[in-house]
Amino acid sequence: MSSIFQTKTVDELLGVHGAAGSGMKRTLTTFDLVMLGIGAVIGAGIFSSIGTAAVGEVAPDGTVIRYGAGPALTLSFVLLGAVCALSGLCYAELTAMIPVSGSAYTYAYATLGELVAWIIGWDLILEYAVGNVAVAIAWSGYFASFLRFFGIEIPFWLCHSYRDVAFSYPEHMDKLPIVFGHHIAINVPAIAIVGLITWLLVIGVKESAQVNNVMVVLKLSVLALFIGVGFFYIKPENWVPFAPNGWRGVMNGAAIVFFAYIGFDAISTAAEEAKDPQRSMPRGILWSLAICTIIYVIVGAVATGIVPYAQLKGSDPLARAFELAGIGWGQVIISFGAIVSMSAVLLVFQYGQPRIFYSMSRDGLLPPFFRQLHPKYQTPHITTIVTGLLVALGSTILDDDETYDLTNIGTLFAFLIVCLGVLALRLKDPQRHRPFRVPFVWVVAPLGAAGCLYTMYYLPTAAWERFGIWLLIGTALYFAYGRRHSNLSAERDRANPAP
Repeated sequence: MSSIFQTKTVDELLGVHGAAGSGMKRTLTTFDLVMLGIGAVIGAGIFSSIGTAAVGEVAPDGTVIRYGAGPALTLSFVLLGAVCALSGLCYAELTAMIPVSGSAYTYAYATLGELVAWIIGWDLILEYAVGNVAVAIAWSGYFASFLRFFGIEIPFWLCHSYRDVAFSYPEHMDKLPIVFGHHIAINVPAIAIVGLITWLLVIGVKESAQVNNVMVVLKLSVLALFIGVGFFYIKPENWVPFAPNGWRGVMNGAAIVFFAYIGFDAISTAAEEAKDPQRSMPRGILWSLAICTIIYVIVGAVATGIVPYAQLKGSDPLARAFELAGIGWGQVIISFGAIVSMSAVLLVFQYGQPRIFYSMSRDGLLPPFFRQLHPKYQTPHITTIVTGLLVALGSTILDDDETYDLTNIGTLFAFLIVCLGVLALRLKDPQRHRPFRVPFVWVVAPLGAAGCLYTMYYLPTAAWERFGIWLLIGTALYFAYGRRHSNLSAERDRANPAP
C-alpha cells in the first residue's frame, strides 16, 4: 500500500516531461498567458452569478436557502481576491519550478503522493469539464436573449435542457414536445458552441490563443462600457444598507460568486507550451488575478448602485441593470459582451481539461490513447474531442445551478492541496532552485489553505454530498486501473526487484 503514497521527484518530472520529452509546441508569451487567465476568469461568474450572490437563493415555496451579500458584494469580491491571491502565489512557485502540464495534479504527484495526485486530477474534472457545462448553458441563455432583440425566437425546447426546465422553468413544461410519452428538450446553442470550441482547440493552441486575445479585448471593452455609462446612473441610496445580511451574507455571496474567480489556475496547464515558463507563468497567474479582482470590485459597486440589489436576480444581472435604468441600447451590448466573454471561458477551460487527461495518461494512470497527439497540429486531439463530447452532453441534460456549486467545491479543494503542496516541497526539497518563491511561505500557504476551507464551509450540504460521491467514484477507478498501470510503480519495481 505504500506505493499509493509514492511521489515523483522534481528531477523525474522535468526529465521525463520537460522540453525534451514534450511533443507540444512552446508558442505562448507572457502576454498570451495573462490574456488566457483573463479569458478564463471573466465570464459566466461576473455576467451571471453576481445577481444570485447579491440577492441570495430562495426555494419555490419561499424558504430561504441562503442569504445574499447585498451591496457588500464588493466586499465578497475583495475577500475572494485575497484567498485566490494566496493560492495564486503558491501556484506561481510550483509552476515556475515544475513547468510541465498537469496543474495541481502534477504538483500533488511531486509533493503528496500518487493517490492524492489521482484524486486531484479526478477533482479537476469538476473545475474544467463540469464548470464548462454551466458556462455552456449560460452562453446558450444569453445567445437566445441576444437574438430576441432582433426578433429571432429560438423554440424554448431547443435552448434548454430538460432538468433546466424542470427545476428552473417548471411553468414551461407544457411547451416541450412529447416523444414516446416523455417530454424532451435539447440545448442546441450549447452543443453548437462547444463543438466550435472543440474544433478550434484541435487545430492548434497558438491559433486558439489568438482568438482568445480578441475575445478578451472585446469583453473588457464591454465591461468598461458598463462601468463608464453606469457610473452616471448610480444612486448612493441603493448601497444602503450595505450588508443587509451581515457577515454570513457576505460569505454566502463569496461562496456563490467564487465561480467568477475560477480559471486563473488554468494558466498552469499551459506550462509546456510557454516560451519562458519560469518567468512567464508566475507573471501570467498573478497579473491576470490582480486585473480581474479590480474589475470585479468596480463592476459590483456599479451594478448595486444603479438599481436596488434585489432587482439583480436573474441570469443576466448586468443587462438587467441597464434595462431597469432605461439604457436599452446598453442592454444589447452587454448581452453581446456576455456571449463573447463566455466563449473565451469555454475556450480556456476546454483547453485545460485535455491537458490534465494528457498528463495522467502519460503517468500510466489513464489508458494510452488519452496522451496521443495529432500528427499535424501536435495537440491532444483525442482528449480534446472526448472533453467536448462530455461537455456537450452535460449541457443538454444538466441544470446550471447544480453545476456551479459542484465546480466551486472541486476548485477550492484543488487550491487547498496546492497550498499544502508548497509547504510539503519546502520540507522535502529545501535546496531546490525556485525561480519564484512565495514570500513568507509559512504564513501565506497556511492562510491560503484556511481561506479555501473556510469558503467551502459556506457551500450547501448538497454540494458536499455530491463532491464526496464524486471522490469515492474516482478512488475506486484508481484502484481498478491507475494503481495497476502506474509508470512510477513499474519503474520503481524494475529498479528494486523483489528478492
